[in-house]
Amino acid sequence: MATQTTSPTRGTARGATRRVRTERTSWSWTVILVLCAVTVLLPLYVTVSMAFKTPEQAVDGQAFSLPSPFSVDGFVQAWNLTTFPVGAGISLLVTAGTVVATILLAAFASYAIMRNWGHRLFRYSFYYLLAAMFIPFPVVALPQIQLTGRVGLDNPFGVILLATMFQLSFSVLLFTAFLRSIPEELEESARLDGATTWQTFWRLVFPLLAPMSATVGIFAFLYAWNDFMMPSLIIADPAMQTLPVRQNLFQSQFSNNYHVAFASYLMAMAPAIVAYLFTQRWVMEGVTQGAVKG
Repeated sequence: MATQTTSPTRGTARGATRRVRTERTSWSWTVILVLCAVTVLLPLYVTVSMAFKTPEQAVDGQAFSLPSPFSVDGFVQAWNLTTFPVGAGISLLVTAGTVVATILLAAFASYAIMRNWGHRLFRYSFYYLLAAMFIPFPVVALPQIQLTGRVGLDNPFGVILLATMFQLSFSVLLFTAFLRSIPEELEESARLDGATTWQTFWRLVFPLLAPMSATVGIFAFLYAWNDFMMPSLIIADPAMQTLPVRQNLFQSQFSNNYHVAFASYLMAMAPAIVAYLFTQRWVMEGVTQGAVKG
């Protein structure tokens, strides 16, 4: 019986071909990552550069040049024009309330749905929440404005309520995906030890949801902190507006003072950037763990 042998030359050629393909793939991904980094870092560089320029440097049309000399006059003017401490405080209130309410309500709802999946009411509630993800706020903006005005919620607390509701669907989707990776045997053993459902959730399940809670929290934080449309439509008192809306109110004053505008934008971006840098590890951990087991 004849045996088929592979020549050393052919094997070496195949290995060389694989290495070439691997190198090409590596270079392709490197180029893609570099382009993605440039699209993020270049606007950030322009923002920082323009914020530290003098009024004369800001209008010379050279956005990519370094500020010489460095000036903080734009930050001082932006601080005063937008009443930055007040706007930042209101934005922080709205953001903190939205983050806490979103995490708690989404965790409660997700736990109830997943542990009662066999009941139609809970299963259909999950489908209802998923369907709500496809309803953007502008579609229901007018009735929401009228409703909040009639019940006295045309203030930051009304924004917290609506922002939580609009974040609930996506947050429940994330929590339910993560809950599938938690064995129910852990809860059964806790109940055998005499723990109630409430105690089981708070002492066992909710601590295990910490990575996904961080993920949901950072998404809710970015949404609430950067949102412009909802506060501008819901909050009736201009003195109670959030920071993004205040920046728009003074947009006409910033039209010729680019260094003031960019300084204001940079101050508004700073909390979101810092929050993401400190929580990105938990965000990635929550997303990956929630996708491992379906």
